[in-house]
Amino acid sequence: MIAAASLTLAACGGGSDSEGGGSGGTSDAVITSFSTQPQNPLIPTNTNEVGGGNIVDLIFAGLISYKTDGSSENEVADSITSDDNKLWTVKIKSGWTFSDGTDVTANSFVDAWNYGADAANEQLSAYFFYPIAGTDDEGTIPDGGKTISGLKVVDDSTFTIELKQSESDFPSRLGYSAFFPLPASAFDDMDAFGKKPIGNGPYDFASMTDNVEAVLTPSKTYEGVRPAKNGGVTLKFYENPDTAFSDVQAGNLDVLDQVPPSALTTYKDDSSIQAFSEPGSPNSTITIPESLPGFEKGEEGNLRRQAISKAINREEITDKIFDGSRIPSTDFSSPLMPGFTEDIEGQDVLDFDAAGAKDLWAQADAIKPFEGKFVVAYNADGPGNKEWVEALTNQLKNNLGINAEPKAFPTFAELRTEVTDRTIGTAFRTGWQPDYPSIYNYIAPIFGTGAGSNDGDYSNKDLDALLQQASGAQDDTERYKLYADAQAILFKDLPAIPLWNTSISAAAADGVKNVKFNWQNKPELQDITK
Repeated sequence: MIAAASLTLAACGGGSDSEGGGSGGTSDAVITSFSTQPQNPLIPTNTNEVGGGNIVDLIFAGLISYKTDGSSENEVADSITSDDNKLWTVKIKSGWTFSDGTDVTANSFVDAWNYGADAANEQLSAYFFYPIAGTDDEGTIPDGGKTISGLKVVDDSTFTIELKQSESDFPSRLGYSAFFPLPASAFDDMDAFGKKPIGNGPYDFASMTDNVEAVLTPSKTYEGVRPAKNGGVTLKFYENPDTAFSDVQAGNLDVLDQVPPSALTTYKDDSSIQAFSEPGSPNSTITIPESLPGFEKGEEGNLRRQAISKAINREEITDKIFDGSRIPSTDFSSPLMPGFTEDIEGQDVLDFDAAGAKDLWAQADAIKPFEGKFVVAYNADGPGNKEWVEALTNQLKNNLGINAEPKAFPTFAELRTEVTDRTIGTAFRTGWQPDYPSIYNYIAPIFGTGAGSNDGDYSNKDLDALLQQASGAQDDTERYKLYADAQAILFKDLPAIPLWNTSISAAAADGVKNVKFNWQNKPELQDITK
């Protein structure tokens, strides 16, 4: 099996055992962690945002899992092998069960993937199945089909995956939630299942109170590589990040993965908490749907997108609001990804140039005058969102001479609902926490035609073709060049405006032990004790 590249992203607490930074074995204490209200019921193939993902990743186990540094190891899989990188044989380990006591079998995976690829089910993560033979370019089964022809169950512990082309790195994607298994009972009533899911991971789902919390308890049957070392995890849903930070200081919240801007200049010296600061992989962007007047596909829309990008002073925002805990973007991925390069055609569109931006906007106005205002929507429960969106829209006002303003949604779930329903009617903040460590994952699920996270409905067949070539590349050098070529197209079209990458700026309460953050900037909650 080709493992995902290892990344140096682990952030560890610097205190002694008594201060909470060292090893503390296991404990029966329940760990509380910051999160947000999930957008949808907890079905793995329909969960593509952080609030739901935080839960799904703890209550399910996939064929592989990712270590803290981003490298991969088999979890449910005993082996994933191929002679030609096109036909893969998967053997799963014996003894795996779901929390309802039923066995995890080959059918548990194949049936779940078939459900996810069934177009009638409209699953947000269907796009991840597109490499498999028997799906279309959007990952769904054509002509109303119910089963993916490229999946075959051999016996209870074995199934095969036939791809459309040879892809040597395909197994490294199989730790993402779209590829999680489901018990047979899920298909009796998927809506009911999503409200109280039955998983096979290190934790069992106990309960969830909307806009309050989700309670997870340690699994009694899990024997995988991520055993729970605590008495459970409670994910608390906050609408005000400042309140969450105050709760960490007071010992009422154990882990906060993003310190709010109000505390960024002081948190590292705060003796009441444990502070964490390391490079990180998520990015932040602004998505501008092609349906917005003035930003449609064509010369006028391209000029306005370029003008918006050049009118943003990324360094000013990352320094003054985020105290250097954000790094201005130089591409659509992260400098921590294998194959990262700044040598991409069109990358200079990210350079701040107020005069150049105003000239580009004037060229667009010469084609057709812009009417109305440019609005950027954001969720107020995300740390720093209010501050940076207000700063950015002020920059657009000053540098372009246009009417630009922010629009706040109270919660991430509310914002995502309008984005998913395509009722948003404005530009909006977006970002990406990678599903597996690859530049490909920053491009294909977001900008591929029909992809589940393609919130701006962008489509470019040349980009799609390059992504397909990159998937089939037989060596890293060729693959990385194709990634750069694909990003050159994105820099020309700018379906989203890259802003910055988010470093790990996190806090844990005093007395909390074994705190570390992984390659996704997420805490390894199963390891934390107190």
